[in-house]
Amino acid sequence: MNDFHLNEKAKVGVLGGSGFYSMIDNAQEIEIDTPYGKPSGKIALGEIDGVKVAFLPRHGKKHEYPPHKIPYKANIWALHRLGVERIIGPCAAGSLQPHIKPGDFVISDQFINFTDGRTHTFYDGPITTHISVADPYCQELREVAVNTTKKLGISVHNTGTIVIIEGPRFSTRAESKFFTSNGWEVIGMTQYPECTLARELGICYVNISLVTDYDVGLEGKPGLKPVSSAEVVKVFKDNNDRVKNLILNMILKIPKSRSCSCSKALDDAVIQA
Repeated sequence: MNDFHLNEKAKVGVLGGSGFYSMIDNAQEIEIDTPYGKPSGKIALGEIDGVKVAFLPRHGKKHEYPPHKIPYKANIWALHRLGVERIIGPCAAGSLQPHIKPGDFVISDQFINFTDGRTHTFYDGPITTHISVADPYCQELREVAVNTTKKLGISVHNTGTIVIIEGPRFSTRAESKFFTSNGWEVIGMTQYPECTLARELGICYVNISLVTDYDVGLEGKPGLKPVSSAEVVKVFKDNNDRVKNLILNMILKIPKSRSCSCSKALDDAVIQA
């Protein structure tokens, strides 16, 4: 990354599908090397009504990275290197509850991690660091997301716990029944460790889950078929413009200065000898 690129700064980062490249007019694509390897793809830098934005395709420009192979640490570090203070992380998700329907948006406030083997921290020693993620998603950004979604007339659930599974396979009926019985709302594959890595670097993070299916069909709800890749892709494409419109409007409503505690995540996290 040369000096010219080092001067290119952004305040807001967006992690999503390659279709989001079109959000930024006159975008300049740059490559960044990180201590954790290369990110999923080139980062598109540009402005949206004066707000400097960096977009990175989470799965790669050709969707070449399955969920368990996404270079999460490189992605978050690269955005941090560009000065990003807030990240918007939309994702496709399956519904675990009958009242949460395909096409609905869920602004997650909690997660349950069922992934296995992902490299999930920047702090491997020698200084021991314990980040608090009692509330893993930025409350300030969540309020912006909820309010903006409602103003756009989109069906939204203000809160919700997202279950993150390893992938790339979908759940068994038994697994899905367990998740549903615990009252958790949606299920996906990419939120962990993405949001906690952002917290480790003091970056605000908000998730927007677009519900694409009913997971394996929901126990006791006949007529609801188990999820398929084709169904997920179709519903997400059908709603892609709504997601992009929400993000564009959110970016315009994000306060210039942060009043949340995300930037102070490291203040009491380091254990001193």
